Amino acid sequence: MSNRLREIRKARGWSQDRLIREVELFAHQHVLDVASTASLRVYVSEWENGKRQISERYAHILRPLFGVTDAELFATNDGIAPVAEAGGYAELMSRIDSARSVSTSMVTTFMDQTEVLRTLDRQMGAAKLVDQMTGHLTALEDALTFAVLPDARRPVARALAGAATLAAWQALSAGSVERAWRNYELGKRAAQEAEEPMYLAHATAEQAYVLNDGGRPEMAVQLVREAQRLGRERTSPRLRAWLFAAEAELCAKANMPDDCKRALDRAIACLPPGEEDRDPDMLSIFLNSSHLARWRGNALAMIGDGDALDSLYTGLRTTDPTFVRATSGMRCDLAQAHLARGEFSQAREHLQQARLLANRTGSVRHRRRIEQLTQRL
Repeated sequence: MSNRLREIRKARGWSQDRLIREVELFAHQHVLDVASTASLRVYVSEWENGKRQISERYAHILRPLFGVTDAELFATNDGIAPVAEAGGYAELMSRIDSARSVSTSMVTTFMDQTEVLRTLDRQMGAAKLVDQMTGHLTALEDALTFAVLPDARRPVARALAGAATLAAWQALSAGSVERAWRNYELGKRAAQEAEEPMYLAHATAEQAYVLNDGGRPEMAVQLVREAQRLGRERTSPRLRAWLFAAEAELCAKANMPDDCKRALDRAIACLPPGEEDRDPDMLSIFLNSSHLARWRGNALAMIGDGDALDSLYTGLRTTDPTFVRATSGMRCDLAQAHLARGEFSQAREHLQQARLLANRTGSVRHRRRIEQLTQRL
């Protein structure tokens, strides 16, 4: 079976020796048996050259190391694992009957699992969670597939919309852009079935970042504005502020400075007062004045505005330390702002800190940005 190990390894910026060390460290931490270092050198070379198949024993280590699924590691065409055929009507009806009994408490359990994965993602990064996230989505999709009537389907669809959007952002962070896109599409479909405009708007706006990272910033701006249209007035004030802040960032990336500043003003106007940052109606949204200051600084840094540094340092001082990936991004923003002012030593210091945090979370997306900024030093 072919694999993409070399491509995935290089996207992370690892040498073969680094990969071997990480495999050994993972095995030690999880009490797993692996071959000797000398044998692993042979294995890695043969895996990457197609001379040896990656066994499930090592795939079990490589998936969380890189934050990829089997489909991405083994380069399958459809990305869908084979499913055993149901044993006729009796088994199908049994699964449908089971789905009817999915209670409110079961849906709450699904939502709680998503929340746990969101918390772990903030602190550890997405790569280590790929197996858990894949299993969680599979369970939710299975529950929705066999639920028949709308009253049973809508709560499950709502839970799936939130989980799929989180999984998509994790995939984007890990550099798995096609999986990110597909999960956003899944999240949007689930939100539409659940009749949840806030979830639909959020998934659509985050999907715009895939377009931006792929070199289509103008299209990304159009999509985030479409997300605002989809939500209309049915979104909470905090989510509206989040959508405008996202628009501002994407406008900055698209070299639309006036649009960027207008969107920032609208975000500030929409944001509820106070230090509370969690939206009770949209648990994936964390935004208060401190978070918005960081976001404002990020956007202003990209358009070369002189107010960027004050906003960014305010955001850095007040950011929850458990938001590790967000802090890495903020360090990149500060490096960019200092570079625009010709302050290279300060930029270099922030990039060093950003690199440490990006390595900790396994974020290929942040690592790519760090390398781009480093080339400007």
